Amino acid sequence: MTLHGCRLLLFLLICLGVAGPAVATGAPLRVMTFNVRVPVDRGMNAWEHRRELLVRVVRAQHPDVLGTQELTEEQGEYIAAHLPGYAWFGQGREGGSKGEHMGVFYRTDRLQLLRSGDFWLSDTPDVPGSRSWGQPYPRMVTWARFRLRHGGGAFDYFNTHFPYREQDVRARLLGADEILRRIGRLPPTARVILAGDFNAGPDSPVYAKLSATLHDAWVVARSRAGPAQTFHAFTGKPDRRIDWILSRGFQTRAVRTVTTHEGARYPSDHFPVVAELVPGR
Repeated sequence: MTLHGCRLLLFLLICLGVAGPAVATGAPLRVMTFNVRVPVDRGMNAWEHRRELLVRVVRAQHPDVLGTQELTEEQGEYIAAHLPGYAWFGQGREGGSKGEHMGVFYRTDRLQLLRSGDFWLSDTPDVPGSRSWGQPYPRMVTWARFRLRHGGGAFDYFNTHFPYREQDVRARLLGADEILRRIGRLPPTARVILAGDFNAGPDSPVYAKLSATLHDAWVVARSRAGPAQTFHAFTGKPDRRIDWILSRGFQTRAVRTVTTHEGARYPSDHFPVVAELVPGR
């Protein structure tokens, strides 16, 4: 076979997905994690006073996939209605439409949703609303498998929110174990993104457990912008880096913490984190 013929055959095999996972040649995958804060505050921090700003922040970052935490159905519908070109999915942590969601938004022009689902961080992960390990509230993961529409292959995405109390160290570790078990069911070559609010810092046991398997975008990125810390309690002065984007099978081109605000008004009590990921081998 001639050199031209070999090249043509290789091209056809890649198009058919036979020659291994494709490497993206277009724009990097933009991944955003954002704890949007449940609508329980009053005054300036009430949802109705910050929701337009929150949508503007997301629109300005134009993520391909956005994982949220503390999202209610009301908030999810508002965000979706004001972000043309995005779809979203997820259910409440009690099951159904009530309560906090791990809602996932994605650009329909860039990503094809192949399948999605939920599991709970408990001894019975397939039981909606289940909780174990002394947790006062159910904790869950909303996951999906996406395919990049214009090259780059598929990836598996996990969005979560870990328990927040100091005494929940064991619950966070066991929750991480369940997530790693789910990732372990995937082919070893599968590209994976795990993002969310982990309610723990990079000096914690749960970070050590997860970062032993997955790469922290903030650590491995070629460039970083904004403060490392993400939780600021509506003050604009963050003191903890608890919102992470972790991955496998990607190179992290850039990561930033978004601090956009209007005077003393912030879109949430967390700063969102955005990472640019390039699929790799």
